[in-house]
Amino acid sequence: MRYIFSSAVLLLLIAFFPSPKHPRETFDLIIRGGTIYNGSGEQPFVGDLAIQNDTIAFVGDLKDATGKNEIDAKGLAVAPGFINMLSWSDRSLLMDGRSMSDIKQGVTLEIFGEGESPGPVKRKTKNVDSLWTTLGGYFKHLMKKGVTPNVASFVGATTIRIHELGRENRPPTLMELEKMKNLVKQGMEEGAMGLGSSLIYAPATYASTDELIALSQVASSYGGMYITHMRSEGDFILKALDETFTIASEANIPTEIYHLKINLARNWNKIDTVLAKIDSAQKAGLKITANNYPYIASATGLTARMPTWVQEGGAAAMRKRLKDPAIRKKVLHEMREGIPYKNSDPKDVMILGFRLDSLNALYRGRRLDEVARLHGKDADQTVIDLVIKDRSPIAAVYYQQTEDNIRKIIQQPYVSFGSDGASMSDLEIFKDWGAHPRAYGTFARILGKYVREEKLLTLAEAIRRLTSLPASNLKIDRRGSLQSGYFADIAVFDPATIQDHATFEEPKQYATGMIHVFINGVHVLKNGEHTGAKPGRVVYGPGWKPKKN
Repeated sequence: MRYIFSSAVLLLLIAFFPSPKHPRETFDLIIRGGTIYNGSGEQPFVGDLAIQNDTIAFVGDLKDATGKNEIDAKGLAVAPGFINMLSWSDRSLLMDGRSMSDIKQGVTLEIFGEGESPGPVKRKTKNVDSLWTTLGGYFKHLMKKGVTPNVASFVGATTIRIHELGRENRPPTLMELEKMKNLVKQGMEEGAMGLGSSLIYAPATYASTDELIALSQVASSYGGMYITHMRSEGDFILKALDETFTIASEANIPTEIYHLKINLARNWNKIDTVLAKIDSAQKAGLKITANNYPYIASATGLTARMPTWVQEGGAAAMRKRLKDPAIRKKVLHEMREGIPYKNSDPKDVMILGFRLDSLNALYRGRRLDEVARLHGKDADQTVIDLVIKDRSPIAAVYYQQTEDNIRKIIQQPYVSFGSDGASMSDLEIFKDWGAHPRAYGTFARILGKYVREEKLLTLAEAIRRLTSLPASNLKIDRRGSLQSGYFADIAVFDPATIQDHATFEEPKQYATGMIHVFINGVHVLKNGEHTGAKPGRVVYGPGWKPKKN
């Protein structure tokens, strides 16, 4: 009797819940026979995926359905589009909205805001940037121009500080702090993902922990994240971690560490302590995550070699101070004595480029020790002379990391990835832009070097870290996974051939192996070539409040 009852129930269940085979139907597009990596990190399966309008309509067996267009993906990986957790494309997309160097790697979402964000800003001059003064205004302007990728942004703590305090080295008054908190509130309601900081640079370094807690509490009240370039990534990294955890705890906010790394050989042995401290913080109940770019060198300006106090007031004020013999002497003393920390060896610093063509002809692409010899002074004096003459920070590459530590960081399950660069193309407007290879190769390098060649991660796990992990951390709705009802942001690539080609010597080389990319259901990369389509949208944060017309 029990068997008969169970069989009857089973027949009813079959009637009401049919098999996952989709009935005969026509879709806008069907991607057939690919190996589906849904973003969960689970084992992939061979199947089909249907797109209708901007949405994934079905994932599974579609042999009885037809597509107005169809793609044979046999032997190819079909994955959610990748999320670039640290992008500097907010400006480059205004110049070329195609996002070539990232689209060719499968990036479908660019996230801005490492300390500096496109708004809020005060404008004094009339140029393209004066078309907006708020983060929301930037989003509106970018969408009007049209871009290929989706975009999102944190609101920058540095940007907010400059808005109210300029570049002064002092704490805000109570009234100024209240205004700063209101700017965070405004940014969150305009769609920011949270609050971003870059505490190693002036004027961000002038902010106290209490100031950052106060601003983070506002972001937390809207469900946002605090994301930080910590105050130190070398000599004082353990102290910087403690500050990060304090902010996370006091503001009750999920917190992510930008480009987790350990700089300078004398600090490399701290890696296990750093990872253990993060593990302990997570076990204590803090929501701590991190992102990474897989290169042994970072990139920033030569001004990073100088004490931050001399940079107060901005670049013009700094150059004026450096021309004062007494101040120059003090700066040189601190640089030589390693105050507050000893700089990297000049042989480990490569110049990316200058504003002046005359300096590019002499020094571009050379190591700082060689530049100093040619200049006829030691490295510290050379840096000061060149910063004054070029009237720019002077972009440079710093070789300060070790591959062993990068491998350990990449294997941490809470680590996602970001290029820490602009997405560029071969247009003339980018000719004089200095570039780090991470801008052209980060995501392909993870999939080629560290997954296929070194087998540090399974392909399924790497895709999870590029997709659903950051989407979940950012509380992004209906992206980061291949599921019915999710937006159709999709990357189709060949796992056997995907490869980065950008090097430190020749950084502007596109990755290969990405075959197709779809953004919001639109085919933007077809057989490895950009279609010219610009279907990108703003991906708003959890506190977004759309304005009523």
